[in-house]
Amino acid sequence: MTFARHSDIGPKDLGGGVTRRVLAHVPELMAVEVSFEQGARGERHTHPHTQISYALSGRFVYSLGDTDYELGPGDSIAVPGGAEHGTLCLEKGVLLDVFTPEREDFLK
Repeated sequence: MTFARHSDIGPKDLGGGVTRRVLAHVPELMAVEVSFEQGARGERHTHPHTQISYALSGRFVYSLGDTDYELGPGDSIAVPGGAEHGTLCLEKGVLLDVFTPEREDFLK
């Protein structure tokens, strides 16, 4: 999907106060909007994709390996493929996650 109109993409409820919208993507790159309610978690996990998370709004504690970072609007973090990471939402907000290559599992 090389063009994505936000109003045409319904959020997918991931449970626990987290929703996801897959935005524009091509096999080499994918943009994903992830919305969090206060207290919601993106559980620690790994995947082979390189990822950048950019905080559009809210406040997050973002764990990468053994280090925690606080992200607020305008902050970003790069996650190497295979690195364990996760987040806790301190204040309702939205992360823009960018992956290379695209997350085929998100398209199912």
